[in-house]
Amino acid sequence: MESRCSMALTGRDLELERRRLKEVLKLLDDKIARMGKDIFLDEEKLQDFRRYTWENKKSMDAQELSQANVENDMETNNLLREREYFKKLYRIKDNPYFASVVFEDEDKKRYSIYLGLTYLKDEDYGNIIYDWRSPICSIFYDYEVGKCAYAAPAGIISGELLRKRQYKIENRKLLSAFDNSISIDDELLQEVLASDSNEKMKNIVNTIQQEQNNVIRNVRDKTLIVSGIAGSGKTSVALHRIAFLLYKIKNLTSNDILIFSPNQIFTEYISNVLPELGEDNTLQTTFNDYLSSSISEFSEVEPFMEFIGKYYLGEISNFDLITYKQSDEIIKDIELYVEDYIKKAKMINDFTENKIYDVFKEDINDLLHNRYSTLPFFERVDEIATKLSENNYKGSSKKKLTYRKLIFENSNFKKDFKDIYLNFFCSDFCKIRMNDKEIREFNKSKVIGYADALLFVYMKCLLEGFPYERDIKQVVIDEAQDYSYLQYLIISKIFRNSNFTILGDVNQTINPYYKYESLNVLADIFKQSKCISLTKTYRSSPEIIEFTNKILGLNHVCAIRKTESIPLIHRKKSSYLLEDIKYLEGKYKSVAVITRDSKTAVNLYEKLKDELPISLLNSQTEEFNKELVVLPAYLAKGLEFDSVIVFSDATSKYQRNEKNLLYVACTRAQHELIVYS
Repeated sequence: MESRCSMALTGRDLELERRRLKEVLKLLDDKIARMGKDIFLDEEKLQDFRRYTWENKKSMDAQELSQANVENDMETNNLLREREYFKKLYRIKDNPYFASVVFEDEDKKRYSIYLGLTYLKDEDYGNIIYDWRSPICSIFYDYEVGKCAYAAPAGIISGELLRKRQYKIENRKLLSAFDNSISIDDELLQEVLASDSNEKMKNIVNTIQQEQNNVIRNVRDKTLIVSGIAGSGKTSVALHRIAFLLYKIKNLTSNDILIFSPNQIFTEYISNVLPELGEDNTLQTTFNDYLSSSISEFSEVEPFMEFIGKYYLGEISNFDLITYKQSDEIIKDIELYVEDYIKKAKMINDFTENKIYDVFKEDINDLLHNRYSTLPFFERVDEIATKLSENNYKGSSKKKLTYRKLIFENSNFKKDFKDIYLNFFCSDFCKIRMNDKEIREFNKSKVIGYADALLFVYMKCLLEGFPYERDIKQVVIDEAQDYSYLQYLIISKIFRNSNFTILGDVNQTINPYYKYESLNVLADIFKQSKCISLTKTYRSSPEIIEFTNKILGLNHVCAIRKTESIPLIHRKKSSYLLEDIKYLEGKYKSVAVITRDSKTAVNLYEKLKDELPISLLNSQTEEFNKELVVLPAYLAKGLEFDSVIVFSDATSKYQRNEKNLLYVACTRAQHELIVYS
């Protein structure tokens, strides 16, 4: 087997690279200075033009005014583009590039390609720095030294990769450079992996691996379903993929992309990555917040994390019913129920509007079940009401609401979705029924439970039609393993013309009511999909990985990070907690005490807050400080810490069926893990 080869530059080679860096920095400084001046002048010119147009608009004819508006829009757009590029150049002024390759094409022409966060050209429009997302830069991530190819707009360009080089530049100084003949998982990557974790997630543009790059640059498939083990960089890959798509796809903007995040802590944690890559943050929401906007019958939807938290606190009274509400089986049951509801729906009385216009039940029933039968049921009612108003009031629809009300009053169906929903749980279509107490509580509550909310929205959409989010072109779903099949069904129908990137790990599911054997089953919902696996972990040391593998009996997890000494992994009594925290605090930037449930987290926080500068993370946390925190395991997903204490005592021990939750807690550790048993 060929060994990896990485060699630090010395002597003349290192000196040449330092000279080049100095030249590039000078070019950058000059470019930034000129652009800053030009932008200032362009802004003044644009203001003068707008002032002139405003002062003279009364003397302009329609054509002149239209032309002036067109020119104003063009100049404004040009100025905005210049500003954006200026900001990107300013962002790289102290660290212009991170790697280079020497590529020789089939005609033996050689190209020296320097990779940075954005491009830079010289006065002759020659490429000094290439944007890491440009086609030719893919060879840095995808190939070892030797034969290679990349997809250019003109087609596949083949050739030979003669050299791969990485740089460590800080504050405009070249600290070191390495020639990597095989891969990019040696000095620089190991240095990054060995470093302390940051307050927020950072970009990984200089250490993207081949399997990650395959996800980032995929533009062929409408849906990517990415199964990645803990620490494989799923979230980082998703964010770098967004940055790549913004670069690659014309007219795609940050406002065209929606990220479904698991919670607000996660949203805050990832908020730096896209700006570091020179892009604006995208639209972000939780599925819970999205649900809330679709349910007007309740003032609030129970958050997913609170829903899960109740289970781990032992506050669930009817486990079988909630499991049924989360199951795939209930989807078909609801569909059959709605189908039956529509089949039986009919007008039972003729009626007269305003003592003038007669409406006959036979006519309405014909429209309901024949002419408009392709529409969702309550859309049919709206169409009929509109038609009656237009027929009787000379094309006007002003009486639409009146006719709609009269149709409901004279029919056997009502538009009270709470009643329709509860009737399902009393019907023969339902496998596990609600009892009287549960029905009363549902009717009385202003908050709808999370499991009910999913079904409620699905039933409403079956009757009213699914809304269409036409403005969203790309949807990213992280922590995908905690979304039920029904959630994906709803999302696929609402975002029916969007592309999807779905990332998760079935080993990290925290939902006790629902678990996938594999995320690949989602290919049944999302057509034109491709399933990709990320099998290497970059977060934890091999020793921690070996320990966490045993929790679930995994044997396919490959640790990339190397360690010179074995990190401390021990099991001991919880009476050592304060001592352990102080030991880890003195050694690392971030320490997390991870508990099984929220009650244990709160109790620990109350005990420790007077002795330690500790923060409590819960489902309402919006600002993320991870220096020293205590949090329940189900909120820790997607996060990482230098060191982790997995806390349990006699009252908060992980159960046998909670191995996934324990796995989540343990895999948050980057350098050191302490587990209490």
